Amino acid sequence: MSSKNPRRAAFDILLRIEKEKSFADILIDHELSKDIIKGADRGLLTELVYGVLRRQGTLDYIIGQFSKQRTDKLELYVLLLLRLGLYQCFFLDRVPVSAAVNETVKLAKELAPRASGFINAILRNADRNRDNISYPDRAENPAGYLAVRYSHPAWLTRQWIEQMGVEEAEALAAAMSEPPPLTVRVNTLRVSREALLERLAAEGVSCSATRWSPDGIRLNQSGQITRLASFRDGLFTVQDESSQLAPLFLSPEKGDRVLDACAAPGGKSTQIAQLMGDSGEIYACDVNHKKLRLIKDTCDRLGIASVRTFTMDATSPSPAIKEVTFQRILVDAPCSGLGVIRRNPEGKWSKSGDDLLQLARTQITILENLGKYLEKGGALLYATCSTSLQENEFVVDSFLRDHPEFVAEDLRGLFPELTPLFTERGFFRSWPHRDGMDGFFAARLKKIK
Repeated sequence: MSSKNPRRAAFDILLRIEKEKSFADILIDHELSKDIIKGADRGLLTELVYGVLRRQGTLDYIIGQFSKQRTDKLELYVLLLLRLGLYQCFFLDRVPVSAAVNETVKLAKELAPRASGFINAILRNADRNRDNISYPDRAENPAGYLAVRYSHPAWLTRQWIEQMGVEEAEALAAAMSEPPPLTVRVNTLRVSREALLERLAAEGVSCSATRWSPDGIRLNQSGQITRLASFRDGLFTVQDESSQLAPLFLSPEKGDRVLDACAAPGGKSTQIAQLMGDSGEIYACDVNHKKLRLIKDTCDRLGIASVRTFTMDATSPSPAIKEVTFQRILVDAPCSGLGVIRRNPEGKWSKSGDDLLQLARTQITILENLGKYLEKGGALLYATCSTSLQENEFVVDSFLRDHPEFVAEDLRGLFPELTPLFTERGFFRSWPHRDGMDGFFAARLKKIK
């Protein structure tokens, strides 16, 4: 992979995502860790990769307006180069169109020389005729309009419209196309939020306290946070505000035995430990044993000793928790990730509505397996980072229907200060366009017999 040209590096990363279904954040971090791309080019690389992924649907639609060949029939190299060039032309104000076209054509001569003329023609034609591009009619085809205008799969925009109507679905679609906020959680075992705000300010970081989470801080301008002394000193960890609320809803108490069943990379496990004063026992489990290292590393950096890690498949009984019972169980279930597609935009292009049914079946299986390990009177928090009803309310209802020993608790009565974040059934649901945090769902289930 070439590391000196940010556009070439962005192309290589996008190519690997297409071919290997790799994750953008991991590939970008790996590239930047080489420390060869310098200064503003580091930001350009990140902007190009995430920008193309976020706006891929819109970019492909524009390509289709000017290419005689269908977009899905174009060679992959040609398609990626067109996406890169058009993104700079249509969405990056600080890059002149002439530079965007010239740099893309230069790259095309290196990577797809036979198509360089074609790429040059499409880019210039699209720029000249940008005001004449025909988009789906919002009144006649609202789902198609939102899909193209804000770059999301049409099956997803239809789902959002069914859930909240066209007006609010458009606000959500717009928010899901923008870069997400960077939020961290204070390690209150070592520092208060007020003290960390002062420390970050002294380190040149523009930041502010979060609205809902008592331990959250939003970083408005930070640079590479792993280089901050406060990060190395274990004073905080990166965690979205919505994710920070889930352990609060679990309400762990000092001395509890807690199971975090799908724990990697460990943000919620360490927060549970924080809420318990690093006392009791926390079983942090994950099906991928390699990811357990992430949990251990986070615990070491934050100075947490009460977390034990185990490899476990949450869908079936495990020797790791054989004959062990828990007062609290957190099920941050594997899901579609539809609530975090602005953070992981590559995910929205690899999923379909049909995937939700299989995910829901897996989620129900996990609840049925882990529910057996909860003590009477204990609480199980079921959480996902999905916006779909199918993975959330429907999963909870299906489980409760077959398990009368559980009841759903109304979070409004337990956390009245957070009432605006709860549904009419007392479940937690956050939305990026309403609440400024990731799309998240949580239901607290109590075992009554």
